[in-house]
Amino acid sequence: MNYTGPKVRLSRRVGIALTPKAAKVMKRKKGGPGEPRFRSRRRQMSDYGRQLLEKQRLRYQYNIPEKQLRNYFKKALSKHGNTGDILIRMLETRLDACVLRVGLAKTIYAARQYVSHEHFQVNGVKVKSPGFQLKPGDTLQVKEGSRKLACFREALSQAVPPVYLQVSKDELKAQLVSLPKREEIPVECDLGQVIEFYSR
Repeated sequence: MNYTGPKVRLSRRVGIALTPKAAKVMKRKKGGPGEPRFRSRRRQMSDYGRQLLEKQRLRYQYNIPEKQLRNYFKKALSKHGNTGDILIRMLETRLDACVLRVGLAKTIYAARQYVSHEHFQVNGVKVKSPGFQLKPGDTLQVKEGSRKLACFREALSQAVPPVYLQVSKDELKAQLVSLPKREEIPVECDLGQVIEFYSR
């Protein structure tokens, strides 16, 4: 099940800002939710605890359920190549993740909602599944009836899209020009720890 609680609290728990609001709060408030401002001694994290934290960081940055992330790992494991790189590439080419990276949504939560509410087309066909997998050459676009909504242009005006997405701001349109490389993907996570967690 997807997390629906306070995003700032969740961000402080995993130590990374999941929304612009969380980024502002975390500059003022250090540490996790409920922690005293100054700690004389920090509890050392176990290997399992570190693996779990990194897995949760990855999961929350893409806003996907545990079962779905585990299925992505199994698919990545069955392919030839570096499992971590394949896993992150599969997550990054989801439709909702691409909508976020392009800049048509300010958060992954908004991106998922926009896709679910049928505001987007892929290659001219309406798609409402946030997990729809894009391939190089695929084009995503805000459908004609939704282009008048201010939320898309407002988000896009502040966006800095990655190199693997080519954007036309006037048309509210983008194309996945190539599969992303790990170093191009703006995700804070130790993938090695995630692989170890699922390989136990």
